[in-house]
Amino acid sequence: MNRRQFFYLAAGLSIAVFLAAHGKDDFSLVENDNLENAQDREEKNCEIFSRIIAQAKREGWASLPIGECMGKIGLIMVGTKYAAGTLEGPGPEICRVDLKGLDCVTFYESVLCMARVLKKGKTAFDDFVAEVTFTRYRGGKLTDYTSRLHYTSDWIYDNEQKKVVRNITREIGEGELLVKVFFMSKNPDFYPALKEFPEFIEKIADIEKEINERQHWYIPKKNVRKAEKSIQTGDIIAVATSQEGLDYGHTGLAYRDAKGKLRFLHASQKKGKVILDTELYGYIKSAEKNIGVTIVRPQDVNK
Repeated sequence: MNRRQFFYLAAGLSIAVFLAAHGKDDFSLVENDNLENAQDREEKNCEIFSRIIAQAKREGWASLPIGECMGKIGLIMVGTKYAAGTLEGPGPEICRVDLKGLDCVTFYESVLCMARVLKKGKTAFDDFVAEVTFTRYRGGKLTDYTSRLHYTSDWIYDNEQKKVVRNITREIGEGELLVKVFFMSKNPDFYPALKEFPEFIEKIADIEKEINERQHWYIPKKNVRKAEKSIQTGDIIAVATSQEGLDYGHTGLAYRDAKGKLRFLHASQKKGKVILDTELYGYIKSAEKNIGVTIVRPQDVNK
């Protein structure tokens, strides 16, 4: 997964495959920007963040349950362009944030972290970046590229340990997901950081081994419709994939609309933007490689 990112949203392939197919030039937006453009990006990101926070304060979203707060933020982001590879760049790992373009992981990550900042009573962009760092990296600490939670199954595990989310999958529709991830360590040429720092490949392989030794849970595709009644707005949806070497092929948020339908709110590579999509089950059954879902619920925070 792409953290990000390594999802290729179309057909549940990883973004690593996408980048391999299109070449390293896909990172040119990140790599070739000069300092002035970097400053422009930061100003634009701060502007987007401040606008959302201002509306949230006017409308009292911080008083809502965190999932409902995430639903409000997610809807504001509908229409944001889809952009892959925004977390990648040359040199040592840094926590990159780009609200102008989102992929499936940076979308739910940004929504979750904005909601957490709001619930903590904070309003500064730096607070948001600190929250992203906490959720994006193992144990909440950025050390190097290998500390980023590249695989969604690892992100779920680590953020459950940090009490950011709770994996509720077994409570609403149990099925054991047999995870055998190896895509990153077996395909290092797809990852610019692993090409630049090949010494990280062995560490990534060790992390993959740890992931594969854990128990994982999902709701099989045939049971998703039945489980929908137990899913709430703001729940994070991880779409399990049959693609070899990967665990999940896509991510997004649950959103229950005014008619009570549970819909899928996500950054769609096919549509090229963040959209409020069809009902969740309809989305899951639309692709053969989608084999089910894992549901994690955001946890409220202490100020």
